[in-house]
Amino acid sequence: MLSRLGALLQEAVGAREPNIDLLQAFVEHWKGITHYYIESTDENTPAKKTDIPWRLKQMLDILVYEERQQVSSGEAGPCLEYLLQHKILETLCTLGKAEYPPGMRQQVFQFFSKVLAQVQHPLLHYLSVHRPVQKLLRLGGAAPGSLTEKEEVQLTSVLCSKIQQDPELLAYILEGKKIIGKKTSREPTALPKDVAGYRDKDYSHSDAPSRDPELNREPCGVPALSSHLPAETEAQDNGPGESNLITSLLGLCKSKSRVALKARENVLLLVSVASPAAATYLTQSTSCCVVIAEHLCQLYRSMPAFLDPADIATLEGISWRLPSAPSDEASFPGKEALAAFLGWFDYCDHLTTEAHTVVADALAKAVAEKLFVETLQPQLLHVSEQTILTSTALLTALLRQLRSPALLQEAMTFLLGTDQPAATEESPHTLGTHLIMHCDHLSDEISIATLRLFEELLQKPHERVIRSLVLQNLEGRLYVARGSPEPESYEDTLDLEEDPYFTDGFLDSGLQPSTKPPPVPATSSDGKTAVTEIVNSFLCLVPEEAKTSAFLEDNGYDTYVHDAYGLFQECSSRVAPWGWPLGPAPLDSHEPERPFFEGRFLQVLFDRMARILDQPYSLNLQVTSVLSRLALFPHPHIHEYLLDPYISLAPGCRSLFSVLVRVIGDLMQRIQRVPQFPGKLLLVRKQLMGQIPGEHLDHQTLLQGVVVLEEFCKELAAIAFVKFPPHDPHLNFSPPPEGQV
Repeated sequence: MLSRLGALLQEAVGAREPNIDLLQAFVEHWKGITHYYIESTDENTPAKKTDIPWRLKQMLDILVYEERQQVSSGEAGPCLEYLLQHKILETLCTLGKAEYPPGMRQQVFQFFSKVLAQVQHPLLHYLSVHRPVQKLLRLGGAAPGSLTEKEEVQLTSVLCSKIQQDPELLAYILEGKKIIGKKTSREPTALPKDVAGYRDKDYSHSDAPSRDPELNREPCGVPALSSHLPAETEAQDNGPGESNLITSLLGLCKSKSRVALKARENVLLLVSVASPAAATYLTQSTSCCVVIAEHLCQLYRSMPAFLDPADIATLEGISWRLPSAPSDEASFPGKEALAAFLGWFDYCDHLTTEAHTVVADALAKAVAEKLFVETLQPQLLHVSEQTILTSTALLTALLRQLRSPALLQEAMTFLLGTDQPAATEESPHTLGTHLIMHCDHLSDEISIATLRLFEELLQKPHERVIRSLVLQNLEGRLYVARGSPEPESYEDTLDLEEDPYFTDGFLDSGLQPSTKPPPVPATSSDGKTAVTEIVNSFLCLVPEEAKTSAFLEDNGYDTYVHDAYGLFQECSSRVAPWGWPLGPAPLDSHEPERPFFEGRFLQVLFDRMARILDQPYSLNLQVTSVLSRLALFPHPHIHEYLLDPYISLAPGCRSLFSVLVRVIGDLMQRIQRVPQFPGKLLLVRKQLMGQIPGEHLDHQTLLQGVVVLEEFCKELAAIAFVKFPPHDPHLNFSPPPEGQV
């Protein structure tokens, strides 16, 4: 019999002779499959060693060949009608669930995938197609890590591709248990030729019994299989299946094999459907976004409670396409769990970037609610220093990977709250305020980690960051003294000794700055004199006794200029869409003076800067790094407040330059109390540069602070140089006069 059917099929699909009855061959192969379950007595023979795979392959070939012979593209042939009317896919799904013979489920998955992919006739709108597809998806999803993972992801790939071509299919595939258990009719003998007929969901879901009694009986010659299958397969499948395709895909995303990557690509395909209706259905009628966010939280909780920030930094940049830790990195406890978490977050970020706007917003809100608010916020506000340190370092790593505009917006709302007026010292504390206070924490490690967080935040392309942290407090320029006209070309200036924060001890010590800035002459038309004086104000601030770079024949200023130029160009490009003014807001000399508050962020940074001679080296590096990042912003108020040594400060106000002046005054008094100060300072600098072995010295913290101070002044000078005039970094890009650097 098998040889006769083989010859028959060979003629049908090989020789392509028109006189072959394709329907007869198709029915014969289906009968051959059903007879196997009646005649076979060996339950251990694998499916691939039976004739079932071969018969399924012939049935597929017949369907494809028949469709190619159809004159009208919208008309179904007799074999396809037979497949739909007699619910062959339903029966195959039941056989796959029984897993009899062993490996049958794999064969069923393959057949479903190939039929849906190779038959061009619209199929998924029919109840006898999308219902077994839903069952099969749920069947695969119920066995994570199963042997059919490869076949499962192939089926989901076909479905996602079909949905992308016709987004209306999304509702059919995702309806899941809403139709399970319903009494449904079989499809009509003659399928509608009009394409619109294939889109009629109500028709496919009709509860009306079929008018043709012939369609409600078993096909001729095909015996009933119920008595030959395990009992549990006879019952209607009523298992949970709210969103079969989604739950199946997300289950496959957790696979340890390369199947996970293909599943993630399929989810990406699904959420990027162009139809607003489909996108709305995906977000409102499924738990897709919540499940994705909850998996992210689950991965977060699977990590160790305490992680070293340095270890976290080694894994920054993990990609969702390669969600495992690099093998060449040093191992540490929790490395794999951390890599999985960062990889899934990168995937969420990529999803919200590529998804339809409706889906992107919903997913971003789900991630913000589940991860940021419910999971991270309690740890950021925890009393345990280790918990604060770990959560802060992880949040920094997340910000560094974040690219999605929708997710960035949610992160800004989480960290900075809603739009508020300029903060005062009595303003209520928000999460952002607590984090700012952590920059001045008793734990230096927490301070460093939080400063890194804000430095990363300042590099995000979102105006809300710089406005909330700095600009809203500089509006109105209340830091400038009223009552006198604004200086033109910086002629009306203060000498260093006239600064209100310049201590008397500075002058009484007998030590002077290396070169006190002379009275500033009028600027030339191109402004070069002004930029030279500003640069030298910073370069000459540190006294000669506290300078060491000259002894190493490399003062580093040229390097700072080069680096500052690149960073400023990048910053200017990022803020260009924000429409910042080219010059500072004009002052009203008749306006009464109001108290000025620099804001909690600058307040903490200035307080930290004032203690630079008493803080650990690593903390000083991070404080100056954040201030340098701030100084790069091309807003005229930021430029004036942080980089103009000659502004007339309002009473009680301080600027970055005035804080540095006070630090220098303190330094000049301390120098006299440190024996052999220049030699020890040079030794410490060589240690920091790695030129000599490190050894502990007296006053080491002070000496390291002086080195940082000298370098920071050169860095500020370089930034001021590349930014002048503030609105045109291309002008005046020439070194200051020789001998004044």
